Amino acid sequence: MEKIKFRVDGMSCGHCEIAVQDAARKLPGVKKAKASRRKKEAVVEYDAALVTREQIAKAISDTGYTILQGGEL
Repeated sequence: MEKIKFRVDGMSCGHCEIAVQDAARKLPGVKKAKASRRKKEAVVEYDAALVTREQIAKAISDTGYTILQGGEL
C-alpha cells in the first residue's frame, strides 16, 4: 500500500469532505481516503497495482474540486 496527500481547493463544508472521500474510495485499489477542508488536503491510501495517482486526482477533480498546483504533498 502507498499513501499520497493531495492539496485540494474548494472544500467548504463537511459534505465537501465526504464528496472528495467518496470519489477516491469508489476507485478500485483505494483502501482509505480522508479529506480535510481546514487543511485543504486529501490523504489517500491505495494499491498502486490497481490504481494510479493520476486516476485518484482525476476522480477528485471530476467532483468539482481543484487539485492545487504541485498537487501532491
